Amino acid sequence: MVNVIASIRVKEDQRADFITIFKSNVPAVLEEEGCIRYTPAVDMDADLPGQSLDENVVTVIEKWNTLGDLKAHLVAPHMLAFRERVKGMVEDINLKVLESA
Repeated sequence: MVNVIASIRVKEDQRADFITIFKSNVPAVLEEEGCIRYTPAVDMDADLPGQSLDENVVTVIEKWNTLGDLKAHLVAPHMLAFRERVKGMVEDINLKVLESA
């Protein structure tokens, strides 16, 4: 299994629009071979030590069967179209690709 945590910083006041566009793409991603999970999430203030909050970040939690499945996802036509739709909203992306320890 391959786990991905993608932190996407969006421009101020564009998070809601970004999430709407993101969610419209989720069904196509979930139909991809090897996709187990593909979920957007936003920071929740849990009042825990060490927590860092940022209202302009959308975190995508992903799980894929194989690295090949993840790489195919990145070049899927619906992903290319998605990136084109949101490119003016996104300021930065931080990607973590993880395997079980």
